[in-house]
Amino acid sequence: MGLICFDMTIDEEPLTFDCEGETLIAVLSGVSSPARRGVLVVVGGPQYRVGSHRQFTLLARYLAGRGLPVMRFDYRGMGDSGGETRTFERVGTDIRRAIDRFLERVPQLTDVVIWGLCDAASAALFYAHQDRRVSGLALVNPWVRTEQGAARAYLRHYYAARIFNPAFWRKISRGEFGLRQSVAGLGRLVVNAMGRGQAPDAGTAPAAGTDADAGAADRAPLPERMEDGLRRFRGPVLLVLSGSDLTAQEFKDLVAGSRGWRRLLANRRITRHDLPEANHTFARRDWRDQVARWTEEWVKSW
Repeated sequence: MGLICFDMTIDEEPLTFDCEGETLIAVLSGVSSPARRGVLVVVGGPQYRVGSHRQFTLLARYLAGRGLPVMRFDYRGMGDSGGETRTFERVGTDIRRAIDRFLERVPQLTDVVIWGLCDAASAALFYAHQDRRVSGLALVNPWVRTEQGAARAYLRHYYAARIFNPAFWRKISRGEFGLRQSVAGLGRLVVNAMGRGQAPDAGTAPAAGTDADAGAADRAPLPERMEDGLRRFRGPVLLVLSGSDLTAQEFKDLVAGSRGWRRLLANRRITRHDLPEANHTFARRDWRDQVARWTEEWVKSW
């Protein structure tokens, strides 16, 4: 198992900044670093700036210990920040204000990389092409959820695995498995996978560059809007995908079935890494360490 040791002398400080009348909370690691590129960690919901099993804190301290300033923050309605709770599709202004504050506090920075997990990766894709200060995107298990896509991923990667699992059949033989309810649930998944279920909520919400209401032209499915965001953004992209995660599997299925996505990901500016055994939040230390190393290498590669 890998082990990353952190320098406990890393300089960190709390920050606050205004976002449309609300006070947002952030932590800056590596304040005194002379680097000219920083990393902004955008946190997906429902999460806050520490992350599951201190994931974002550990990532920030690792990068700061290797000369990269890192700022992680709670957008409005999350963690300790004020304001009404909002979805990842309404945090464009929050990201912009966070970058403003980051560059104000570390004035030698010329550009920033946005690092996002799950729907934070989706929010980053919506935002990045609108801000020239964003030089790169680290997209970790991006959220491309639609009801149809989720149902297909569940059938393909969850139910298929259970069918070949001896423990699953032992439960059935002992009467410990709710067969009738499971069959009914499976039937609903099949209907949704065939595209006959209800329209997805997150997949058809307006686009997210700002917090203003979008017009009907922007109400395309979530995967299409994310593809458009990636196409518009011209900088380097790091893509990290877990092997044991339905969110990542849904993304992989989307790419496999889309010529546009495959063409985009084949571009030389995209660096892709897969962790076959990892779960969604990289709960094991060696998984987190590997993601941290990949991030450092990539950020310093251009």
